Amino acid sequence: MKRTKTSKSWMTEHVNDPFVQRAKAEGFRARAAYKLMEIDDRDRLIRPGMVVVDLGAAPGSWSQVAVSRVGAAGQVFALDLLPMEPIKGVAFMQGDFHDEAFVVEFETLLGGRSVDLVMSDIAPNISGIPTSDQARSIYLAELALDFACQHLSSTGKFVVKVFQGQGFDEFRKAMEAVFKSVLVRKPQASRGRSSEVYLIGAGLKG
Repeated sequence: MKRTKTSKSWMTEHVNDPFVQRAKAEGFRARAAYKLMEIDDRDRLIRPGMVVVDLGAAPGSWSQVAVSRVGAAGQVFALDLLPMEPIKGVAFMQGDFHDEAFVVEFETLLGGRSVDLVMSDIAPNISGIPTSDQARSIYLAELALDFACQHLSSTGKFVVKVFQGQGFDEFRKAMEAVFKSVLVRKPQASRGRSSEVYLIGAGLKG
């Protein structure tokens, strides 16, 4: 009964959410598009001509934003375990971005180009057990960081969703160990009660 009430409450909030309504009106696949827009408007992550990788891209709202901002000279690669409906100008690959064979296939597609921005808005499937969900969230962020370290150019940037809680401080320190600058952002499109924040790493050390 409690779960049913919670589900109904979430659905009511979701339907009435102004960002959900705006996304439908403006043709974005999810309200998350506005989180990236706000971060990018402030921190200038995406520029024309860039090579951008969107990890855990489905349903594709971040890729939609990115492809509109890199322009014809840029390239957006969307990687996800889940299928995703095509987006014009976006190269989609379905698979596990920390699987060695999949990464080799991605690098072939990349064709020797360096990556300017790695984005990750990944969240784990929620089990309802807070400690387990938080641990899985941090693990996914660590995998995204490892991917970024392997593929970013020396001046590249990395933006990743992380939930505040156990392991957050350690993950932030891990980012500070590899990036010259690490910023924390909480976009207005993030629900106020959510513990999610976005960390932005710029300029790989070494």
